[in-house]
Amino acid sequence: MSILAVVWDVDDTLFDYSTADREGMRSYLAAEGLLDRFGTAEAGLARWREVTEEHWARFSAGGITFEDQRRDRVRAFLGREMADTEADDWLQRYHAHYEAAWSLFPDVLPVLDDLATSHRHAVLSNSSIHVQDHKLRTLGVHDRFEVILCAAELGVSKPEAGAFLAACEALSLAPHQVAYVGDHPEIDGRGAADAGLLSVWIDRYGTATVELPSGRHRIVSLAELPAILGPDTRFGARSTFG
Repeated sequence: MSILAVVWDVDDTLFDYSTADREGMRSYLAAEGLLDRFGTAEAGLARWREVTEEHWARFSAGGITFEDQRRDRVRAFLGREMADTEADDWLQRYHAHYEAAWSLFPDVLPVLDDLATSHRHAVLSNSSIHVQDHKLRTLGVHDRFEVILCAAELGVSKPEAGAFLAACEALSLAPHQVAYVGDHPEIDGRGAADAGLLSVWIDRYGTATVELPSGRHRIVSLAELPAILGPDTRFGARSTFG
C-alpha cells in the first residue's frame, strides 16, 4: 500500500487546543469577574466543555446551524437568555483570551517539514472553515495544506464515512492511498478506518490501554508517523503501540 497523502485533524492534533482552552478560559473568567460563579477556573472550564459537547452533538445531528450552536453554548454556560448579538460579543471577548494562548505542539513543524516533499497534506476538521482557516493562518501553517475541509460546510462530520471520503475526493485519491491523523480514538481513529483510510490515532499522553483492531495505529508523538507511512519518509521509529 502506498500512502500518498496525509489528512490531519486540527484541534489537539496539530494545535494544542486543550492548553489554549484552559488558559484562555482562566484568563477570561478572571477578566469578566466570573470566577466566583464557578468557584474555580477548572470548574468553569469543565462546564464550558460540557455545554460544548452537548451543543456540538445537536449541530452534528443536523438540528441547528454552526453559528447557533456557538451562541447556545454561551447561553447554557451563563445560564440565561441572550440575544444573538450579545452572545456573539461574549464569544468575541472570550476568543481574544483564547487566541492569546494558541500554539502548535512542538512535534508538528518537524514532521510537516519531513513529509513536505513525500506526501500531500490536507485538513479535515469537525469545525467550520471560518474558524480553522483563521487558526491555521495565525499558527503559520495554512500554506502547508492544499485542501481544508470542515464539517460545517461539508454537511457531514466525523466519524461518518462521508466526511473522510470527501477529503479523499478533494485530493483525487482513493481511501487506501490516504492516511488520517487525529486525536480521538473513535471520531478520528475508528471513523477513518471504517472509511478505508490508514488510521493513525495520536495519543499524546499515552494513557489509553485499549487494544486496537488490526490495521489501526496508535502513536504518542508525530515523530513516529513517517515510519508508519512507509519507505518514502526519512525518519521516525515505528510505534511500539502498533
